[in-house]
Amino acid sequence: MTAEHRPVLGRRALNRALLARQLLLERHAMPALDAIEHLVGMQSQAPNPPYIGLWSRLADFDFGEVGELMTTRRALRIVLMRGTLHLVSARDARALRPHTQAVLDNHLKSRASELDGIDLDAVVAEARRLLSDEPRTDKELRALLAERWPDDDVALLGWAVRLRLPLVQVPPRGIWGASGMARHTTLDTWLDGDASPAPSLDDLVLRYLGAFGPASVQDVQHWSGLTRLGEVVERLAPRLVAFQDENGRTLYDLPDAPRPGPDVPAPVRFVPDFDNLLLSHADRARIITEEHRRRVFTVNGIIRATFLVDGFVHGMWKIEKKRGEAVLRIDPFDPVPERERAALEEEGLRLLAAGHPEAKTHRVEFAGP
Repeated sequence: MTAEHRPVLGRRALNRALLARQLLLERHAMPALDAIEHLVGMQSQAPNPPYIGLWSRLADFDFGEVGELMTTRRALRIVLMRGTLHLVSARDARALRPHTQAVLDNHLKSRASELDGIDLDAVVAEARRLLSDEPRTDKELRALLAERWPDDDVALLGWAVRLRLPLVQVPPRGIWGASGMARHTTLDTWLDGDASPAPSLDDLVLRYLGAFGPASVQDVQHWSGLTRLGEVVERLAPRLVAFQDENGRTLYDLPDAPRPGPDVPAPVRFVPDFDNLLLSHADRARIITEEHRRRVFTVNGIIRATFLVDGFVHGMWKIEKKRGEAVLRIDPFDPVPERERAALEEEGLRLLAAGHPEAKTHRVEFAGP
């Protein structure tokens, strides 16, 4: 189909398609592990956001479910897309991590001159042995590496090891309500089994479209951190349907994926920090305006928690706990209509009750317009 004959999907149509793929148009009755796999992982730079993300997407989500998945090693936290920490199933950790290596290798190249003269293969082999013996913190690993390479920059060695080795951040780190230092072991040690074959890049693109489409080549590259995916999409094109957005960009999608109409109602939703909903497109207009993006994305890499009204980011929120009280503070960017304001308060109280049942009182506060 030529470009002039491709159906045009406006911003609201793309918004509703994204919300449907992201399980945010309605709560779904599915196990947390199935949702994590459907979403191709959940960004987890901080331990708690994936729990909020699942609570907003799943019916009757139990905050203890993910902790149980992690302690039984069916889910884990590992560096994946864009070189960032993700919560994924054990199966996806095996399948996706090999694709990530190309992204991490590019980071290594950025400091190649500093690594010149270092036998990095020997450093990585020693680190693999040390981390396979037992999970260790970065500080512990650096101290042990310094014993063998006392004249080298041990911080640089530790950084290079994290890029070269598939490392799992082990529990209790990452479990809701638990505390603990970030300790790492190797993926092979943690899963204690033969690696399954990595899927092709074709499979990666198809899964991305299932969770984030319709999307452009630039979108899938932005999500994955990989480059030169145009030829992959071109190869897949006979299996896909093509659209264009209001700016004439070509968008691809799975033929049978949900594409609700632009007027389908979208409920209010709380979206946690670092959620891939806001991070997985080069053009984010389908979910957030550029003006609002500048307020949510900070210069030091923090992606603040947001809430949706009529499907779009409408402001930010955070939970504060003190003296037995849990307060959810809502900071709108623009005035919130009364009906949605009441819905946000109700939703917020449910979130506080689910995530912080130990608090004696729960309260929702609005700030700003």
